[in-house]
Amino acid sequence: MANETVEPLQSRFCGSLRSKKYFMLDRLATSADEYLDATNHVWCCETQEVIGPDNGRVDPDRCGPGRTCYTSALKGL
Repeated sequence: MANETVEPLQSRFCGSLRSKKYFMLDRLATSADEYLDATNHVWCCETQEVIGPDNGRVDPDRCGPGRTCYTSALKGL
């Protein structure tokens, strides 16, 4: 039991994904629509750009598990 590794829970979206709508929620976003407004503008809070640390485009459909720069939005909860 002492040698067991517990994998952290993964969220659908990266914990670094941000948008204007993100700051209006009082909970974690559960769909891309909860990030995207009419402008569809999102950014990475790590780079403060529309390009993530892995040089890939930031988008709710792209910023999830499997991406090298992904961190779970559930981390630290």
